[in-house]
Amino acid sequence: MIHRELRDKLLQMAQKFPFVAVTGPRQSGKSTLIRSVFSDYKYVSLENLETRMFAQNDPMGFIQTYPNHTIVDEVQRVPHLLSYLQTHCDLQNEEGMYILSGSQNMLLMDNIDQSLAGRVALLHLLPFSHSELQTSNLCKNTINEEIFYGGYPRLYDKNIEPTDYYPNYIRTYVERDLRQLHNIGDLSKFVKCMKLCAGRIGQLLNLSSIANECGCSVPTISSWISILETSFIVYILRPDYKNFSKRLVKTPKLYFYDTGLACSLLEITDVKQIANHYMRGELFENLVINEFYKSQYNKGLELPFSFWRDNVGHEVDLIRTTSDKQIAYEIKSGATFSSDYFKGLDYWGELSKATNEERIVVYGGDTSFKTSNGIACPWNKIETILHIVY
Repeated sequence: MIHRELRDKLLQMAQKFPFVAVTGPRQSGKSTLIRSVFSDYKYVSLENLETRMFAQNDPMGFIQTYPNHTIVDEVQRVPHLLSYLQTHCDLQNEEGMYILSGSQNMLLMDNIDQSLAGRVALLHLLPFSHSELQTSNLCKNTINEEIFYGGYPRLYDKNIEPTDYYPNYIRTYVERDLRQLHNIGDLSKFVKCMKLCAGRIGQLLNLSSIANECGCSVPTISSWISILETSFIVYILRPDYKNFSKRLVKTPKLYFYDTGLACSLLEITDVKQIANHYMRGELFENLVINEFYKSQYNKGLELPFSFWRDNVGHEVDLIRTTSDKQIAYEIKSGATFSSDYFKGLDYWGELSKATNEERIVVYGGDTSFKTSNGIACPWNKIETILHIVY
């Protein structure tokens, strides 16, 4: 069992709330984690037809059979069960009664918001982080390999090649989840939209451009991207609006929760292709930003991240906002450090009055050091800067 960093927060929340719900992308390891952490709990999956019919037709009988200390997987399969569970838990007034999970996050979140508001701790589990792979001695040897393989547990557990795993993952997601949950008339256009998004990683999100190439309306593309967000396929990084300059870009950027999935959508079939691929820099940027997201999610924290860009092209790839300051990160895929990597940070730093310690470059090399402009951190030691708050 590979140690998941969410484990500690999961245990902590089960001591404070009657319900703990774990969401995340399909096959990110939710059920495996929950069953290992709460090994003394009963486990039921509403994916099982017989169990689902029992919960659906006799919810009170289901609760009498599983009155507490129960893991309910695929709970979104029987939405009205949550209302009965909520009433039952209110009467018992205990913590850690039910651990909930589900792979169809859109339905799960809708039903939790309606039935369990104020009673549930909501946690998100993403695919393996770099530090989780490192701790388990599963890290790939190079940046390109880590980008190509991504972090989905099954690749490492069953030694599956990305070219075998991701096309089937995409097919399952599109043909199963989307057909069941959303009225998407043309699934081939939806898949094309996913591929076009992969080709726009790290770019300002232009819905009109995607709509034109897909042959769809802008509202349709906007709706589809929202679906991809709630499915934990993509996420939107918002621009920072702090008024250092009145001419700031206000368009968000788009990234994928897993670079291996993005590579598959880009039709990269061999790790050797990445070295000279036109998207290598953007994929590396995506890989690094994902580590910040995973670090926050694994601690059950909000995402205090944005990027900064003005209308003449000055830009900072990632900004972390704390209560009283901001830390800025520039992300460069080059293996050889260059002082030019600090150009964007220097410009932003002059406006924000940030100290050198609040300007950090993450790059594709192997050596950490401090410069007169700020800190340089190699990609494979990113865990050393994930939690820095000066």
